[in-house]
Amino acid sequence: MKKLFKNKIFKGIIGTLLCACVLLFSAVIGINAYMISFSKKNFVTVDELKADSYDCILVLGAGLWSGKPSPMLKERLDFSLEAYNKNCSDRFLVSGDHGTKSYDEVNAMKDYLVENGASADCVFMDHAGFSTYESMYRARDVFKAQKVLIVTQKYHLYRAVYIARQLGIEAYGLDREELKYPITNNIREAAARVKDFFYCIAEPEPTYLGEEIPIKTASASLTYDKIKV
Repeated sequence: MKKLFKNKIFKGIIGTLLCACVLLFSAVIGINAYMISFSKKNFVTVDELKADSYDCILVLGAGLWSGKPSPMLKERLDFSLEAYNKNCSDRFLVSGDHGTKSYDEVNAMKDYLVENGASADCVFMDHAGFSTYESMYRARDVFKAQKVLIVTQKYHLYRAVYIARQLGIEAYGLDREELKYPITNNIREAAARVKDFFYCIAEPEPTYLGEEIPIKTASASLTYDKIKV
């Protein structure tokens, strides 16, 4: 009798856990499907870009290799230069991790853009873009961007556009053919979409905010942290 009772309890626990797993899996699938469906309506191709259509071209950081843009980041920067050469905006906002002196995504991004034809005066740097959510929050509250063209890889673009629009930015994603990336990127991104879905509901403040630097009227030099010699 006691053994039968224990078996019932065990089966009940297993059943509850299985139901919880099914519900969790369904939530992940549902949130991902919703975010992708919501965002892809706001993707544009290079050929669809019109002159002076955006406050800025927002490029998201993606790691460095020996102080230089990683292949993934270089691809994003090359995409953004294509948009810049279409005259859709005369301003870049490069947003990435510059949390320490030894790790500086944004100056590496700026240097790459300038070396490839962009004017240094057009490149604004967001030194505290530690996550996609924080980059969008700061684009809105620090840089006062209202209409942006977001540049990143497509699997990441859905989340970036979704966050920006949930925060009140009229955001569009640049839809481009790209390199192939490992399936693990998509798995991590699926989890990140769920996290940021709830972040957009709660709207926690980013790590740093700071003084406003309106991207349409301010000088990009206000974002510089290195003295020219």
